[in-house]
Amino acid sequence: MNRPKHGGNLAWAAALAGCPPSAIVDFSASISPLGPPESVLAAIVAHLQDMRAYPDPDYSELRATLAVAHHLPSDWILPGNGSAELLTWAARELSQLEATYLVTPAFGDYLRALKAFKAKVLKWPLVDGLWVMGNKDEAGQLPITNSRTGLLVNNPHNPTGKLFLRETILPLLQQFALVVVDEAFMDFVPPHQQQSLIPLVQEYPNLVILRSLTKFYSLPGLRLGYAIAHPNRLQQWQQWRDPWPVNVLAAAAAVAALQDQAFEQLSWNWLGVARPQLFHGLAQLPGLHPYPGAANFLLVKSEQSSVLIQEKLLKQSRILIRDCVSFPELGDRFFRVAVRSPTDNQSLIAGLAQILH
Repeated sequence: MNRPKHGGNLAWAAALAGCPPSAIVDFSASISPLGPPESVLAAIVAHLQDMRAYPDPDYSELRATLAVAHHLPSDWILPGNGSAELLTWAARELSQLEATYLVTPAFGDYLRALKAFKAKVLKWPLVDGLWVMGNKDEAGQLPITNSRTGLLVNNPHNPTGKLFLRETILPLLQQFALVVVDEAFMDFVPPHQQQSLIPLVQEYPNLVILRSLTKFYSLPGLRLGYAIAHPNRLQQWQQWRDPWPVNVLAAAAAVAALQDQAFEQLSWNWLGVARPQLFHGLAQLPGLHPYPGAANFLLVKSEQSSVLIQEKLLKQSRILIRDCVSFPELGDRFFRVAVRSPTDNQSLIAGLAQILH
């Protein structure tokens, strides 16, 4: 079985650890350990009978709920089969430009989507986990921006966890023909600290924002995300894709999740305590250097091979971490871990201590 390029491959991990997938404690996929919320599970059960009919092709209730949440007209919002599906259509548009700058290291699906449409990709690298505006690109040149270039970046950034200030990204909207900002992890940032560009989307027709509902609400199996952009752009995307991309249970789950304010507050309270505790525990281990981040995961630099650490953790503790070999800019000396429950986090620290000592 080939080494996975993404986190969450429990079948691969179980084969290596010699145990059933259910026995693996998964730190490789950045999914909240608190969900799914009870309100979401109840909504799914309540809508089981709806499976006998096709979904509403306009997803009117879901779009209306999202519109209220973001203070936007509903035609500025397009639900999708996970944000990955919507990334595909964003990449199709970006491929029509002369080039697209990709802030790296980057989530591997970005390059997959761009290459599918033969887009010209220019890498705009971070420096030691920090994006310094004015960085030179992979060719040693400062990014040349004009009306025929695009930009793809996520905020908070994956895999570093860096939260870019709104004021940092905002000037780029004047420089690029199309700016796609993936805010898949923004929900994990408390409202008073969020740097989302959603409040500005109506001012910039060249801005596209992608959001995910699967990570914060622990629903990766339902595949649900949405795009926020100018209605003309979203109407074009609608013509490109298959009908009914979001199933009725996912749509019902999303409506319930977006209205569950108690779960939101519970999540922010949990992460505000659990993340610094995990960061401190990792920082105390020899040869590890965790990077502070704003999302529900931490990037860790290691003096030892992350692949070997990953294999030892699986065999000795049945714990799966995300190696960063699939990120060419990081390689075998970095790994990423999700923030989980206090008990799981302590198990990770204990398992790593056994290996590193």
